[in-house]
Amino acid sequence: MPLEDHIGDICRKARMQTNTPIAAVAAAAGVEESALDVWETDGDLAAGVNVVALAELLNLNVAKAAAVAEGWEPEPVDVGQWVFLRMITTTGSFEVNSFVIWDGATREAAVFDTGWFADDIFQLAEAEGLKMEHLFITHMHGDHVAAMGEVRKQWPAIQLHTNNSGAPEKNRVQEGKATMVGGLRITPQLTPGHAEDGVTYVIEDWPGNAPAVAVVGDAIFAGSMGKDFSTPELAQRKVREEILSLPPETLICSGHGPLTTVGEELEYNPFF
Repeated sequence: MPLEDHIGDICRKARMQTNTPIAAVAAAAGVEESALDVWETDGDLAAGVNVVALAELLNLNVAKAAAVAEGWEPEPVDVGQWVFLRMITTTGSFEVNSFVIWDGATREAAVFDTGWFADDIFQLAEAEGLKMEHLFITHMHGDHVAAMGEVRKQWPAIQLHTNNSGAPEKNRVQEGKATMVGGLRITPQLTPGHAEDGVTYVIEDWPGNAPAVAVVGDAIFAGSMGKDFSTPELAQRKVREEILSLPPETLICSGHGPLTTVGEELEYNPFF
């Protein structure tokens, strides 16, 4: 699975989040504004963009930005460590990741976001004999909850977990208060920024002492982060405090793009 953001996307987000005039960005990049616009769309280094100067101007980590520009991708993760975890990717206008976890003994299960369609979630639940008891929402953007109605119709008793201000109080997460799914412990950490109601769910106590898993929504992607043009400092701070403070081997499950780890993002993400 390719990165959610190429180097042009990353610099465009940084330009907008820092409110840097496009003329200044084009001058640093060494290209005309029209060429910069094309490059931000396709990320093609043949355009002759000076990524180092651009990263310096936009407060990105220069070495990490250069690595992404040169084709960095996170090391493949041995997902076999997490026997009872599945990533489900659905495609509408673009690809969105959802995640299902369960306890191997009790078959108690939970789904994290729904993506565009729920068919693959239903098929997995049937194939594995799962008791789907919880629906955890990272944020209420439409691409992440498009199939929420289908899921709740399929399992009317499913417990909804969200930090959205429009949700009933009984469905609102309490930061740090864990929910058990069989022997798996799910702890919500608030990560507003990209979305005001953003939540990261940290899943621990996996069989075989597998590392923790963080389902992060769009707070952070492999090599990038979700856009936040209003409160970018808050978004970056919450990612540092609630996600990148986890052990390096922690698996990061983002709403878009490939799986990554805390260690990979600390070493290669230009925003941090």
